[in-house]
Amino acid sequence: MYKEMVEKAGIKDKIRTIPHFPKQGIMFRDITTLLQDAKGFRDVVQILTARYRDVRIDAVAGIEARGFILGGALAHNLNVGFVPIRKKGKLPYKVERQEYDLEYGKDVIEVHIDSIKKGDQILIVDDLLATGGTAGAAANLVKKLGGEIVEIAFLVDLPALGGRKKLEAAGNKVFTMVEFEGE
Repeated sequence: MYKEMVEKAGIKDKIRTIPHFPKQGIMFRDITTLLQDAKGFRDVVQILTARYRDVRIDAVAGIEARGFILGGALAHNLNVGFVPIRKKGKLPYKVERQEYDLEYGKDVIEVHIDSIKKGDQILIVDDLLATGGTAGAAANLVKKLGGEIVEIAFLVDLPALGGRKKLEAAGNKVFTMVEFEGE
């Protein structure tokens, strides 16, 4: 049902591809063109709202930065709170941290310790699924605080990079709207 809604709305066609960014050989999937398109942005949020309208969700957790845009709009439509998952050092209160691997090194994301309570049903949202490192770290943060993950939702999946398989192998349900081949 949702795939048909995505195709009918032409979501994939509204995402720009920029070759060789940020480095040679990478095909960057730029969602800003979709976000700038009022109808396209509205369609994405409406499709996500339809998917989760009848599911118990206590909060939407958005991963910095584009996950804030999609997650904030979705939380508004679902009439639930929004939990920002941010890069290290950006949140002003006590935080729980999760380190994760990057291609060359490590990074850390954080969430306020009081943003998720034991048993809360949390939907995690981000724009793009590549290797799954950041989303996996976000899922670990939610679980550390006692939350239960309803699903991890993405606008774009790059299946060649294996992120979906990694997240699902860790016991997470994953939803993606569109797929692009390659990196």
